[in-house]
Amino acid sequence: MRIIPAIDIIDGKCVRLSKGDYNTKKIYNENPLEVAKSFEDAGIEYLHLVDLDGAKSSKIINHKVLEEIASKTKLKIDFGGGLKTNDDLKIAFESGANQITGGSIAVKNPTLFKEWISIYGTDKIILGADANNKKIAVSGWLEESNEEVIPFIQNYQKDGISYVICTDIAKDGMLEGPSFDLYKEILASCEKVKLIASGGISTFDELPKLAELGCEGTIIGKAIYEGRISLKQLENFILNQ
Repeated sequence: MRIIPAIDIIDGKCVRLSKGDYNTKKIYNENPLEVAKSFEDAGIEYLHLVDLDGAKSSKIINHKVLEEIASKTKLKIDFGGGLKTNDDLKIAFESGANQITGGSIAVKNPTLFKEWISIYGTDKIILGADANNKKIAVSGWLEESNEEVIPFIQNYQKDGISYVICTDIAKDGMLEGPSFDLYKEILASCEKVKLIASGGISTFDELPKLAELGCEGTIIGKAIYEGRISLKQLENFILNQ
């Protein structure tokens, strides 16, 4: 299972929210590159970078942060937040993203999102299936759609999607543990999905459980920043898999 630390960006700074609420913003570091380098130094190869300003304003904003991290580390970055047009996507890839995550766009403009899958391939495009009460949420989680999470994933699997990041919004940033039951249900219902668990990771012991379930990766945010999981623990986990 891949370990994927998260850096969420507002105003160029490394922040975390609780349940996606922008009013709960907590700044952890004003230098995202410094944070990214600390991950790389711990033997971590992947990074989940989210442009929260972009998610709110529906266009890419913090691409300079992406460019800096991509050019000054070897981290393989998946980038999301506000990617709504072909130009946004082009900027993200040109700025150094290895993969992009599309969430709101997959709900609001499925035709364009399917075009991206067919142009860039399934290794480059991740489906963001962020859910509240099993309903897909969009626009930086500020709106709830009528889409149910499992049929939503299954429909996009028909179009070739393999990588899916699923965040249970009720768990995100709460340090109360991930949605094991939801992930188990997704893995049982969506054959061959490469599921990346996100939201609620609070202790190191949860990681082997997610690996055992069959998650392809897990995104860890606040637990690292709050010192609940150390980079040394993550380094050992990666080495001993």
